[in-house]
Amino acid sequence: MNAEKVVEYIVSWLKDYAEKSKVNGFVIGISGGIDSAVTSALCAKTGFPVLCLEMPIHQAENQITRAYNHIGWLQKNFKKIALQQVNLTPVFDSLIAVFPKAENEEQLLMSLANTRARLRMTTLYYFAGLNDYLVAGTGNKVEDFGIGFFTKYGDGGVDISPIADLMKSEVYKIAKYLGINEDIIKAAPTDGLWGDNKTDEDQIGASYDELEWVMKQVELGKKITDFEGREKDIFEIYIKRNLANRHKMIPIPICEIPKELKN
Repeated sequence: MNAEKVVEYIVSWLKDYAEKSKVNGFVIGISGGIDSAVTSALCAKTGFPVLCLEMPIHQAENQITRAYNHIGWLQKNFKKIALQQVNLTPVFDSLIAVFPKAENEEQLLMSLANTRARLRMTTLYYFAGLNDYLVAGTGNKVEDFGIGFFTKYGDGGVDISPIADLMKSEVYKIAKYLGINEDIIKAAPTDGLWGDNKTDEDQIGASYDELEWVMKQVELGKKITDFEGREKDIFEIYIKRNLANRHKMIPIPICEIPKELKN
């Protein structure tokens, strides 16, 4: 991959989209992870204002530190970079306090994780509305179109997706080309929705490199029966998540009424 040419292409695409949309800039949530770091840097390179939101909800301290370090790096290297912290922890706590108790602990934890993501989405759109900005998404190709590893109407609720056609490995190549802080590049990927240091691999059961491999095998027409051992295991993980999360990747189903019933 030609990182320089890809960066130029994405930045040009972002700039063109913003100009045609007649917006004033971009707003993006900075998590301390590789995807938001790369996406914010790409937005910054357009020359449009970029509002970086840091939105902790019982967040691990190292995630917050990486987020602030990255925003500081952006401000040193680009103009029109603004920082806004919105501590959503008390909002989250107040919200779950009025929810009824749930009996299924696994479903409860997943629902609460998704609630965190949706609170952040609401916050991003609040500031986007105030400033007439676009909400920039941070999902990559494996997450968005492979296993659907995002929250519907949470981190999946965005206006544009600059890196959604990049595999995770390609995001890392772009990060190195851009000069993203090494602590972010070396950090284990995490969605930061659990209030601890649980990584994406902990949740998924496979690394992004493994998932990328499966995506390529699927594109080649391979089936799970073509593999055994660890390869078969990760193929099964991929297919299971892809099928379960397909509803996130397709348009909302519409009940189309036959014309003769409307006449």
